[in-house]
This record gives sequence, structure tokens and C-alpha cells, in this order.
Amino acid sequence: MTETRSADAGPGSAARVVQRVPPHVYFVVSAVFHYLGPALAVLLFARIEVLGVAWLRIATAAVVFAVWRRPWRLWQRLDQPTRWLLTGWAAVLAVMNSVFYLAIDRLPLGTVAAIEFLPVIVLAAVAARTRRNIAALIAAVAGVYQLTDVRLVAEPIGITFAVANAVLFALYIVLGHRVARSRQVSGIDGLALSMLIAAVIALPIGIGQAAPAFLDPVSLAAAAGVGICSSVIPYVSDQLAMARLPRATYALMVSLLPATATVVGVIVLTQIPTVTEIIGVVLVVAGVALHQERPAGPESERAASPDPTSSRQHA
Repeated sequence: MTETRSADAGPGSAARVVQRVPPHVYFVVSAVFHYLGPALAVLLFARIEVLGVAWLRIATAAVVFAVWRRPWRLWQRLDQPTRWLLTGWAAVLAVMNSVFYLAIDRLPLGTVAAIEFLPVIVLAAVAARTRRNIAALIAAVAGVYQLTDVRLVAEPIGITFAVANAVLFALYIVLGHRVARSRQVSGIDGLALSMLIAAVIALPIGIGQAAPAFLDPVSLAAAAGVGICSSVIPYVSDQLAMARLPRATYALMVSLLPATATVVGVIVLTQIPTVTEIIGVVLVVAGVALHQERPAGPESERAASPDPTSSRQHA
């Protein structure tokens, strides 16, 4: 018995540390790396075709998760609905990442980000049943508009890819929230399983264009950076945030992404924002500050609480 308790002490203490960190911190981490990843991807576009970069991103993340979590051990324990949930999420991850890169290859990143945000507004609006939340939503939308300078580009194929990415991003939030609250599998292990499946789904789409990278160590190293920055760190952070934030709150906080991009631009690229962009940042932050979560009832408390069986799943 003594050995068992000491063996469980490590994971248990780590879980307590994770729980003590405010969920909003995890979201900020996700937001920062959400833009560092595409910055690396842009460098890869000069060496590898777009869909090849997308597959290398997914595959690299899958390898990291496989080594870290060894998620295949959990598959046999899952019930059929959970398997379908993870498979569906994997398909969303595979296609979403692919069309995202196809979109930013044809359109300005700001335009893609603006289109990507539109379905997320709908998710936030579903729970915006108070005047305060409606005001928060209006402020956030106005801020995103100011930041991204939404404009149509004469590139219908790019717009199509951007719209597809937007719909899939909304599905990513919905399915990701279900995985984060699942009692069958921990959110991170569910993410690891889904990423492995996503790498297989995307294989026929991107392996042909990714093949040259296997003869180029620089491209492989850059792909590893893209996978870690774009899929491992932000998606893990998303799961840690989603497990404790209502879906509507998370969806509204996504409006911070353009603001985060502005800050990253100032620090990394010395791109000083205009007055209009500063106003956009202020509006976005005001929207997030105004938003009020619904009081947690017994059901939501149970959903947000850690799964007591998760230690067995990690064993």
C-alpha cells in the first residue's frame, strides 16, 4: 500500500499544480503559440508545398503525443460513442489544418483570422442571454473588425478555404470541449489519440508534398517546430482551459487572438500598431472583461471537476 501511494503522489501533485493555474493563463499560452506556429510555417512554404507543411505539422505533433502519452493503450477501454467522438475530432483536426494553410497561402492572415472568428461569435452568442454579455460580444466583434480590417480579396478559392476553416474551427471548439469534459478519457489523452488518427487521415492529402522534407534536415527541424508550436502547446493549453471554462466563455476569448497577433508583431517583428489597431485591442479586452459566466450549477461543477479515474488512465 505504501508503494502504491508513493507512486500516485507524483501525478496527483502535478494535477493539483495544473488545477491551481487559472484557466485563462492556459488560453493566453495557446493564443501566443497560435501565431508563432504560422510564422515558422511561412518559412517552410519556400521549401515545401502547402499541404506537405500541413501534414508535417500534424505528423510531428502526433509523434510528440505518441512518445509522451502512449495513447493507443486507452483505445480498448473506451466506449463506442467516445471512439466516434475522438475520430470525428481527428477528422476535423486533419482537414482544418490543411485548409487553414491553403487559405493563408492565398489570403492575408488577417482576413483568414477575421473569417475564422465569425462562426465562433455564434457559439458565444448562444449563451449571451444578458445585456452585459451582448454588450461584451458587440465590443469583441467591433475590436476584431478594427484589428483585422476585414476585406474581401479577389480570390474566391482562398475565401472558400477560409470559410471551410472557420466552420471547422467552430467544430474544433465544440468537439474539443466535449473531449475536455469526457469521463471516459482525459482531455490530453483524448487529444493525443485524435492527433494520431488525424495524421493517418491527412496522410493521403499531404504525404506526396511532404516527401522532399525527409531529405532536408532543415525542413524537418522547422516542421518539428511548427508541430510543437502550432499543435502541441496550443492544443494542450486549449484542453486545460476548456476543462474549466464554459464553451461560450472560451469562444468569446478566441477574440483575443487578433489582439495577441498585434502584441506578437510588436515584440517579434517590431510592427508598431496604428491608432485603429490599438482601439481594436482595447475593444477586444473590454469585451472579454465584460463577459459574465453563468453561475456554476451542480451539473457544471461535476463536469469541470477532475475525473477521479484519470490517474488509472495515466498509469
